[in-house]
Amino acid sequence: MASDRHDIEVSVNGTTYRRDTDSRTLLSDFLRHELRLAGTHVGCEHGVCGACTILLDGVAVRSCLMLAVQANGHELSTIEGLAGKGNALNPIQQAMHEHHGLQCGYCTPGILMTMTAFLKENPSPSEDDVREALSGNICRCTGYQNIVDAMMAAAEALRTAAS
Repeated sequence: MASDRHDIEVSVNGTTYRRDTDSRTLLSDFLRHELRLAGTHVGCEHGVCGACTILLDGVAVRSCLMLAVQANGHELSTIEGLAGKGNALNPIQQAMHEHHGLQCGYCTPGILMTMTAFLKENPSPSEDDVREALSGNICRCTGYQNIVDAMMAAAEALRTAAS
């Protein structure tokens, strides 16, 4: 009979973690309960709401749809690693703040991680592009316009910083 526990090693926000975990542990639960990185929120647990979005090797994924053992050997980025040195807000976070892109904040970590991957891939998006990229993240508070405005400003700030 195969063991229900596995030794895994993941790099999360630049820190390597080695843990023994149950084969059925969701990646979202592993991050929140094993590693105490509670910024990854769990909403629907079906991959629909986007609250649990993290980056796996730079690609936005739903951590509630992955098992922790599937992340073995990979680089993960969570909301806790988004800020810069000295916890300075990165341009995406700063734009969300300046454009009032959040209210209750529950969806915000997933949106920020989604947009981090999106703006890296598409540094000059149209407003429609941003709306399409946000379509997998449910926000019940804002009506999205301020988030879209924030992401357009963030894209411009990131382009300026790169030049």
